[in-house]
Amino acid sequence: MTDVRVIIKRDSEREERVVTTGTTAAALFEGERSVVAARVAGELKDLAYEPVEGDEVEPVELTSQDGLDILRHSTAHVMAQAVQELFPRAKLGIGPPVRDGFYYDFDVPEPFTPDDLKLIEKKMQQIQKQGQRFSRRVTTDEDARAELADEPYKLELIGLKGSAAEAAEGASAEVGAGELTIYDNLDAKSGELCWKDLCRGPHLPSTRAIPAFKLMRSAAAYWRGSEKNKQLQRIYGTAWPTKDELKAYLEFLAEAEKRDHRKLGAELDLFSIPEELGSGLAVFHPKGGVVRKVMEDYSRQRHEESGYEFVNTPHISKQGLFETSGHLPNYGESMFPPLEFEGQDYRLKAMNCPMHNLIFKARGRSYRELPLRLFEFGTVYRYEKSGVVHGLTRARGFTQDDSHIYCTKEQMPEELDGLLTFVLDLLRDYGLNDFYLELSTREEGNPKFIGEPEEWEEATEALREAAGKQGLELVMDPGGAAYYGPKISVQAKDAIGRTWQMSTIQVDFQQPKRFALEYTAADGSRQQPVMIHRALFGSIERFFAVLLEHYAGAFPTWLAPVQAVCIPIGDTHVPYLQEFAAEAKKKGLRIEVDSSADRMQKKIRNAQKSKVPFMIIAGDEDVSAGAVSFRYRDGTQKNGVPQNEAVAELLEAAAQHS
Repeated sequence: MTDVRVIIKRDSEREERVVTTGTTAAALFEGERSVVAARVAGELKDLAYEPVEGDEVEPVELTSQDGLDILRHSTAHVMAQAVQELFPRAKLGIGPPVRDGFYYDFDVPEPFTPDDLKLIEKKMQQIQKQGQRFSRRVTTDEDARAELADEPYKLELIGLKGSAAEAAEGASAEVGAGELTIYDNLDAKSGELCWKDLCRGPHLPSTRAIPAFKLMRSAAAYWRGSEKNKQLQRIYGTAWPTKDELKAYLEFLAEAEKRDHRKLGAELDLFSIPEELGSGLAVFHPKGGVVRKVMEDYSRQRHEESGYEFVNTPHISKQGLFETSGHLPNYGESMFPPLEFEGQDYRLKAMNCPMHNLIFKARGRSYRELPLRLFEFGTVYRYEKSGVVHGLTRARGFTQDDSHIYCTKEQMPEELDGLLTFVLDLLRDYGLNDFYLELSTREEGNPKFIGEPEEWEEATEALREAAGKQGLELVMDPGGAAYYGPKISVQAKDAIGRTWQMSTIQVDFQQPKRFALEYTAADGSRQQPVMIHRALFGSIERFFAVLLEHYAGAFPTWLAPVQAVCIPIGDTHVPYLQEFAAEAKKKGLRIEVDSSADRMQKKIRNAQKSKVPFMIIAGDEDVSAGAVSFRYRDGTQKNGVPQNEAVAELLEAAAQHS
């Protein structure tokens, strides 16, 4: 045996160590139970990997993102083994880790039932306790086909190895561009084969290293994400480093379910998505319409104060407009198919910017008009696949609060700085306060991104400088830019810690060029303006949904569809409260009187279920004193409040934006 020199790398520290040939990564980190894999030259390896001379070996902790992915991918394999032991006719699809969990696709004669999932989970627990060892072995395409001859989907993946198609949904978890590998699950004592799967790995050392998991649900899923392929059954699960973390995650999911905007939308009578209209097409009910109007009105007010000019554009256009803008060749899959009449192809509008360019181009422009800030609540239509449509957060028809700013290059830095400040301040007014920024850039060599590298570099640097002035964390998103320019996305956390992409700001040198937009400069020359795209809400529908879930339906007073409900103790007190409500309405308050035949306690419960901010109660003592009693959302009460003071308190609450 010979010695080999390896480097143990931990963050910025490097430790040189001499070990004998055949020493495994597990031996390098012996006693460190939190280490589940190793990273060598940037590539993840199992702990069974044997370092060679000069290797830099970095431990991968279970709690790191890579560690969590390995845990969840290993658990997916255990689930697949359990499925095939219980359902021998099941054929294997793919089983990658995903955010907070994992899934595996199966071709089975019948869909899985909730009882099936319980049986599978029980079988997984048995496999976990057995401590089966995950063992990697390299194979050839020919040998893999022979071993997996009865697994048609695995055979298809072998044929995709290293091809562009291999990037299809989840396929990279099975095969890579390099050598082909199979993972065997071996009995801990005898070493006999228990199960095997085509996989690039890495995996945990054994099934016993899986601390906590739970199966969540099953659903139909097309093979490799294409509707042209067969529909398989997908089982979703989650796995965590400790049972406490699993419990906390399940509690988080329960809270998120209670806040689901689709559920609250029905309970609070805010909106619906009628089957007769189609998936992803919502209608807002009167109460939801009030919330939406208040959102729009406040946004409109703030935009007017900041020098924006309001425009309006149609819902449909000749197809050529989107060819000129570059959207059709670069974004065509997300647009509805053409409508043909009068010998022309028309398209439903999927974005507003091409039409705003036409407004800019409608007449000559002078540098004195710049920056020109155009704003529109513009309804657009996106051809989203049915599998991704989700309530108001991923819809097929929605309204963007869309702005396009045309400015000179000299004005661009100040304009971006002001834009980002404006966006963040307005989001704070709606009650979102925890942000970070994401800068999406082009991918070198990707033909999707049009324009010269120098233009992209200039636009990206301008966004980077604007972001730096906000004092927020900046996260890079390589390759995530729009085809015409880089963008900054404001990422906001809601009340339960979920991150939502909110406002976006994009710098575009390409569309002004494609539309031949020009302005007359101070020296009389014709110059091309810079175009800045900016959506604050993203879409009104999506922002509505985010706020609904953020507040769990209990909107702050200024956004609440009904700000106060007047509840009489007896029928004789109804006229008194009706007069009070009439005066409050004159002040602009949204207030109702519950004059139903229900008992007072039932009326209070109804108001609580409706998440109304204030209940105004009146009985004999209140009437005689010209006063009312307040009951707040938290159940506290304040009695004997004079009418004028009560209205003043309501008005003060309604004026608070936060």
